[in-house]
Amino acid sequence: MRKKTSNFREESLNYHSQFPSGKIQVTPTKKYSSQRDLSLAYSPGVAEPCKEIADCSRKVYKYTSKGNLVAVITNGSAVLGLGNIGALASKPVMEGKALLFKIFSGIDVFDIEINESDPKKFVDIVKSIAPTFGGINLEDIKAPEAFEIEKKLKMELDIPVMHDDQHGTAIISGAALLNAITFVDKKINDIKMVVNGAGAAAISCTRTYKQLGVKPENILMFDSKGLLHTSRSDLNKEKKEFSVSTKILTLKEAIKNADVFIGLSIGGILTPNMLKSMSRNPIVFAMANPDPEIEYDSAIKIRTDVIMATGRSDYPNQVNNVLGFPYIFRGALDVHASVINDEMKLAAVHAIASLAKEPVPEQVNIVYNKKNLSFGKEYIIPKPFDNRLITRVAPAVAKAAMDSGVARNPILNWKEYKEKLLDRMGYESKMLRMIQNRARTNPKKIVFCDGEEYDVLKSVQILHEEGIVSIPIVLGNKERIKRLMTENNLDFELEIIDPLKEKNEKKIESFAKILWKRRNRKGLTLYEAKIRMQTNDHFGAMMVDQGEADAVITGYSRSFSLSLRPMLEVIGRDDSVQKTAGMMILLTKRGPLFLADTAVIPDPTSEELARIAIMASNVVKGFDIEPHIAMLSFQNFSSDSKTSSKVSKTVYFLHKKYPNLIVDGELQPDFALNEFLLASKFPFSKLVKKKANIFIFPNLESGNLTYKFIRGLGNTQTIGPIMLGMRKPAHVMQMQSSIEEIVNLATLAVIDAQIRNS
Repeated sequence: MRKKTSNFREESLNYHSQFPSGKIQVTPTKKYSSQRDLSLAYSPGVAEPCKEIADCSRKVYKYTSKGNLVAVITNGSAVLGLGNIGALASKPVMEGKALLFKIFSGIDVFDIEINESDPKKFVDIVKSIAPTFGGINLEDIKAPEAFEIEKKLKMELDIPVMHDDQHGTAIISGAALLNAITFVDKKINDIKMVVNGAGAAAISCTRTYKQLGVKPENILMFDSKGLLHTSRSDLNKEKKEFSVSTKILTLKEAIKNADVFIGLSIGGILTPNMLKSMSRNPIVFAMANPDPEIEYDSAIKIRTDVIMATGRSDYPNQVNNVLGFPYIFRGALDVHASVINDEMKLAAVHAIASLAKEPVPEQVNIVYNKKNLSFGKEYIIPKPFDNRLITRVAPAVAKAAMDSGVARNPILNWKEYKEKLLDRMGYESKMLRMIQNRARTNPKKIVFCDGEEYDVLKSVQILHEEGIVSIPIVLGNKERIKRLMTENNLDFELEIIDPLKEKNEKKIESFAKILWKRRNRKGLTLYEAKIRMQTNDHFGAMMVDQGEADAVITGYSRSFSLSLRPMLEVIGRDDSVQKTAGMMILLTKRGPLFLADTAVIPDPTSEELARIAIMASNVVKGFDIEPHIAMLSFQNFSSDSKTSSKVSKTVYFLHKKYPNLIVDGELQPDFALNEFLLASKFPFSKLVKKKANIFIFPNLESGNLTYKFIRGLGNTQTIGPIMLGMRKPAHVMQMQSSIEEIVNLATLAVIDAQIRNS
């Protein structure tokens, strides 16, 4: 959970207001540069698909974006924990939902906020705009109106409609329930369940549990006024469905010997004594946010046999709707389903539950800093960063739609369909989220050499608040740094060290002696070593060398070569390498691309190119990505120049020494990036049917120019340069790096330190 600081509100407002305002936009998907393009896009060319659709309405999916467009619709009557804030104020939340749809499943969204509280009028408005969309996601509508609105829209429209607040939580918690019951070796039709909360989500969850096999007579549900009892006259139709006739009246009585507690209510309502009174191996889903019905840490101390799930990301078994809704709509849209029915929702439940029982990919283990995640008490539902969700849940939903007769565009080739699903993922941001999440699992002590720069201090604040850096250390003049923080309202804890101050004299002396002993045979005097240790770069590097920090970041205010030199003098290369190298990561729509060497070796030999390729491939494997290496040149498979000959020798060596490594060249960048072009012209290449993800440049000039050109365009996120071959984590940013670039590089530095310390 992110820590809120005094200026977090301002930061959030700045995030939403920076140009362009909001979080989503419309982007053209077809060419529009020429007059002919425009005549095809609009008049007169647009008349042709209009006529086709008029003749056959199903062709709207072929000629328009309807099949990949969902409306996220609300009236703002029950927004998060904010309550009835109205349609207009709910728009940021709906835009956020749109963003999640896009990045997790590739679905485009129009968010629509309707200023109407009357359910009948609301339904009429939605019906009138429904032809635009392939599906409708209802959001943040209060109960009981939410039930009536969804029911009527499902009856009267021929596209998928789902109120995610109800069904999303039901589907994810349903999967968790199935697995928890399996793990404790109980039978679902025998369990006694207590549900605290009777809103839209609780009602929908409990209906799902009944469909999964929980007997109605074994369920006791409570609202804010107590048990849903048949004697109560204040129950609406939905609550009456769960009313019972019993002598039990209080939650304390009901929870005794219960097997399952489902909380969708308020924090702290489940007391320690109540938990103690539950049956053996109790299952507790405390899903109130941000404060669960009972705190996770307290619960597992009180009952070591408890299986806990919450709505929070900082505890195991997070019931997170993002595990469901993007993929449920993905499957429904892809078969042009007329509805999201119970069969499709239950298919999603079983797909999610089944995935948690499969071996977990190493990348997921890495992200969550686990040695070997496996099905058990702390892993009964998959993690949100599991790339397999889209290829498990969406096909399961699509197949259920086909089997239940509501699909109008059946899928014939499932293997091809799953490949297309992966292509829809928002790769450019997914990897960044994954490495940030991994870094948070074991934050490190990082020293930043350029402490007197605002961008560096702001980056440090973000890293500290996000839990990526445990103890941020900045080097520089203490008064200047504090003044800069005050002027810019930067309020967070950090350690400031000024190597020039007299109180660091003993430390300078100690560090200088260490450096002098290492380099006195290279002409360095003790006096010169002391002078160097009074510079931020040398001091910061020595802190890492001596274990006083886990990693060092520098380079903001000086050229790369000047900043790198102290790192090499103090920390030096790893014993296994002869030269270090620099690698950039570009986060693109086709996935992460790794570029090397972009920073260090001016004109590498063929042997050095081979070493760079191997070092880069080892880093890429650390991200659980199979390395596909393109050795670049200005010619394709032609050795009639010095550069291409060098690259050709490198490829020959790698093929002979590492026969299982997927590497080829010499290749021009456009051929390396275009798998169809490569296959048509050079079908013999090892990279055919493989997407190249590592690009080794023949010299520093070509690599650095390419990277700087891409960076200058400003529409691609970058991480780096990552230093390959250093003895300890030391990374040099590009001069005047943006805040985002500094945060990204420092995040990777934390992971670098994690790997070395594991």
